[in-house]
Amino acid sequence: MEFLAGLKRTDYCGNFRLSDAGKEVTVFGWVQRQRNLGSLIFIDLRDRTGLIQLAFDENTDKAVFEKAAGAKSEYVLAAVGTVRERSAKNTEIPTGEIEIDVKELRILNKSETPPFEIINNCPTNEISRLKYRYLDLRRPELQNNILFRNKVAKVTRDYFYDNGFIEIETPILIRSTPEGARDFLVPSRLHHGTFYALPQSPQLYKQLSMVAGFDRYFQIARCFRDEDSRADRQPEFTQIDIEMSFVDVEDVLSIGEGYIAKVFKECLDIDIPLPLPRLTYKDAMERYGSDKPDTRFGMELVNLSDILADCGFGVFEGAIANGGSVRAFCAKNAVTTYSRKEIDKLTEKAKGIGAKGLAWIRWTDDGIASSFGKFISEEKMQAILDKVGAEKGDVVIIIADKNSLALSILGSLRCDVAKKLDIIPNTNNLLWIVEFPFFDWDEDSGTWVAMHHPFTSPMDECLEYLETDKAKVRAKAYDLVFNGIELSSGSIRITNPELQNRMFKLLGLSEEEAHRKFGFLLDAFRFGPPPHGGMGIGLDRLVMQMLGCESLRDVIAFPKLKDATESMTNCPAPVDEDQLELLALAITDKEDAQE
Repeated sequence: MEFLAGLKRTDYCGNFRLSDAGKEVTVFGWVQRQRNLGSLIFIDLRDRTGLIQLAFDENTDKAVFEKAAGAKSEYVLAAVGTVRERSAKNTEIPTGEIEIDVKELRILNKSETPPFEIINNCPTNEISRLKYRYLDLRRPELQNNILFRNKVAKVTRDYFYDNGFIEIETPILIRSTPEGARDFLVPSRLHHGTFYALPQSPQLYKQLSMVAGFDRYFQIARCFRDEDSRADRQPEFTQIDIEMSFVDVEDVLSIGEGYIAKVFKECLDIDIPLPLPRLTYKDAMERYGSDKPDTRFGMELVNLSDILADCGFGVFEGAIANGGSVRAFCAKNAVTTYSRKEIDKLTEKAKGIGAKGLAWIRWTDDGIASSFGKFISEEKMQAILDKVGAEKGDVVIIIADKNSLALSILGSLRCDVAKKLDIIPNTNNLLWIVEFPFFDWDEDSGTWVAMHHPFTSPMDECLEYLETDKAKVRAKAYDLVFNGIELSSGSIRITNPELQNRMFKLLGLSEEEAHRKFGFLLDAFRFGPPPHGGMGIGLDRLVMQMLGCESLRDVIAFPKLKDATESMTNCPAPVDEDQLELLALAITDKEDAQE
């Protein structure tokens, strides 16, 4: 192998243009491919900015020519030469008008044949590519994703610095506190039997920063949740975390959407109209069946209960009589796509997410067919079609159940149907969901539980209902939704000790238990906490959506698989017995542990 001595990069491979012709340059990179035409050799040299062609011909020094002949895919090279105009231009790459006439070539390192080709749209399965993630990351599409993410992070810092925020790092090893998901625990070597937790978010520390008087905090924070992975969720993730003092809901939303407009403009040159649209939680659920609705397409839900309460069909009447409802949506021009066989598949999907069944109407050229037509009158059938706006060629999907189930099931099916019909436009729809319920009814325990963390403030006008009508209590909580994905969540916090104790009592937390879990924060609140609130924006999800990627794994350098493992390093992995002994831990059989 040769060395770099005396060489200094002039610029990156992808940055040269025809205006550089005649310049002597030095470039470094990896061999994308080598073409040996006998008296001519061409090497496409690749770095993070793109490709440039290295040229070797009869005028090239013999030793240099022989080195070029021996260069193979993924060899690491240094090349010195003169930029010149290419005789055969390549219009598909930015450097396609030029090449480098190489005078000096150094092979800095050789490479074995990689397990897959370093190209975009690589056909190798993802499991194999993740095992060799460092090679997968050489592919231009992934490199561009990571570079784009870096740009988003820079714009993020610039925006919050410009708006008076202070970047404060919070601890990674913290006390375990309930935040809705399972903690990752870290045993203490010095204090046997005790554990640190990895933060699910910097929530309590950022509130303490407000008590400390820093006024405006932000952090690009690493967060950890021991929960099942999915396309838009990883066990470790990155959050753009902010908190502000002396603010109410409008102030936080203004800062949040200003950031969104800035990052879209600077990173994608897209103008996001402000202010962003808003929907109350109630309206979002009623119209879309989701508190994170995808509003890029219509197909809104319709309540049919008023016309079906006495329709003669027991399934519909029973749901309404038991306090539920009959809800539907109309899929336009779907009758060809949704044959009876496809509707059966949709029914099975509905049952898989809690439905007892699914009712449907298909309006074909031959007339109206439905799963319940023989049980209701023609007048009622026409009333359904009129209310949902159905026409010939449409399919109507109907669920009858408890309100919460009917809405959520239809909300999920709505998105599935839209994808199958391919009606979702490639647009950027952002909106706020506001006025969330403060309490959520838990069917299993038969009690009201907090929908948010216990420091979320109720809306001022709802305080009178805290003890008397919990269903009416709304929270000063808000989510930012981007194309059907929750991008951000936040709230105004409770800082009044009397109100906080009242909330703990309503949530079934005794004074002793509250102090055991949150004592350090409650102690801090004895010393003049300012009114404050904030939010956390998922950086991974933001980048994923801005780039139109299918998975967070496409925008995280070293992601985990769905089972929270990493095949590249084979983690998690067993540790040595002496490490366990230092921590006073022992591994028990899983079945023994459950007993």
